[in-house]
Amino acid sequence: MSEHPDLPAAQDLPSAEPLPFAGLKVIDCASYIAGPAAATMLSDFGAEVLKIEPPEGDPLRALWRMPGAPAARSNYPWDLDARNKRSLVLDLKQAPAQAVLRRLVLQADVFVTNMPLAVRQRLQIGHAELCALNPRLVYASMTAYGETGPEADKTGFDATAYWARSGLMDLIRPDHSAPPARAVAGVGDHPSATALYGAIVTALYRRQRSGVGGLVGTSLLANGLWANSTQVQAHLSGASYPPRPPRSHSPNPFGNVYRCRDDRWLNLVLLNAPRQGQALADALGRPQLLDDPRFATQQAREQHHVALIAVLDECFAQRDLAQWRQRLDAAGITFGVVGTLADIDADVQMRASGALVPWADGQGSTVASPIQIGGLTQRRATPAPALGEHSAEVLHELGYAEAEIAALCASGAVRCAPAGAHPASQE
Repeated sequence: MSEHPDLPAAQDLPSAEPLPFAGLKVIDCASYIAGPAAATMLSDFGAEVLKIEPPEGDPLRALWRMPGAPAARSNYPWDLDARNKRSLVLDLKQAPAQAVLRRLVLQADVFVTNMPLAVRQRLQIGHAELCALNPRLVYASMTAYGETGPEADKTGFDATAYWARSGLMDLIRPDHSAPPARAVAGVGDHPSATALYGAIVTALYRRQRSGVGGLVGTSLLANGLWANSTQVQAHLSGASYPPRPPRSHSPNPFGNVYRCRDDRWLNLVLLNAPRQGQALADALGRPQLLDDPRFATQQAREQHHVALIAVLDECFAQRDLAQWRQRLDAAGITFGVVGTLADIDADVQMRASGALVPWADGQGSTVASPIQIGGLTQRRATPAPALGEHSAEVLHELGYAEAEIAALCASGAVRCAPAGAHPASQE
């Protein structure tokens, strides 16, 4: 039974209560993860999201084909961050396409973009231009390094602006002799998307009270600093970080990673040794461990930390991870499994808590956005669109006649997908 029965589980049926953003019209005029992912989060709670793509498609469509990307049955980055959306292809370098976008903006509630500031100015899609057309519009801006300062126009990705620049890349490595830890795809983009989602929701609340939208935004740099803020604040407060020692020489043996007999790892985090130290010793099968003068006090353990790690290494090497999970859970010890991707599909807790959810058609699963609202379930995820799949449909909704749509398509200002196109054919 869940400790929070009012929060939705993955298997719950959709609530009869309308999702909070039902009817909210969102224009996703962004690419490469952070901006589009914020729009995806809005869609999860009912927003109608229209994805604006250039004629060649959002570059995110090609991410799964890049060197080093794992082979998969489907275009997984696109599936994840373009779910629930419709696709309209506009060549915004052409005036007729800009006119289509302006007509859309007149009806929109939220406009999301992460285009470089100079590009926005060149395409006349800056917040000043669009908010002048529609004062209720919430203009959500994602940048790499912020909208002011000497690097405001600099391009960047989460690997550079979030992960590297913030200090995370330097700090999160096995020890000081190892090279900086490389990021994985999306590791900073999705947390940054959550921040942009929060900014949008805050602006919508303000609009409800004032009737006016306006500019909101965040940056990969700001979110990287926020993720690393404990260490950053320590530095700003005069702390000096020594080089990170190897795992075998960690200053706190009770806050370290240990290898089990089956070569799986666990992360031990015991913060209250006076209260829990004996419980840990009992779970390890070494009830006399803390009777050893080297380990009897916090001061002694700090002095003999290398020896204590060696003892703990020996203990954890005697059982498999599954056995340690049972023993440590029974003892009330806080720890974490060092999970692998292979573990996730069968993770009961991830599904029961609603972190992993099924696609609307029941074929496979996807990652839910990390916000839950009591009494509501997120919208069931629907497939990401083919390139230009909804172009003609959207133009019809805007009042364009068939002849006008044909002319826009013939000029290249708009691209319409062939009838029956499927996302897999529009990579």
